[in-house]
Amino acid sequence: MTHVANKLTPKLRKASQPPLSYPGATPDADRAKNPPLAEPSATNEELSPGDRVEGLGNFGRPTGELGTVERANEDDAVVKWDDDGRVRVHQPSLKKI
Repeated sequence: MTHVANKLTPKLRKASQPPLSYPGATPDADRAKNPPLAEPSATNEELSPGDRVEGLGNFGRPTGELGTVERANEDDAVVKWDDDGRVRVHQPSLKKI
């Protein structure tokens, strides 16, 4: 068995960034540059019966659902939505308008 000590091993190229998780995905380096999705709801505003509110979806984005507060406590509120019916909603999911 011959032993080759002088043979150089080829070096691998360094990748500029990791491969994308799927075609068309935003590269990791670009994701940090995106603006924040939405401003968080004001948690210091207390809701009271008669207040008009808008529902908030994922990441605090407005859903376009409007309603009127019927009952509220420090955590939850019962909202009469204009389209549907009454729903008990966690207050951080609502934005006073």
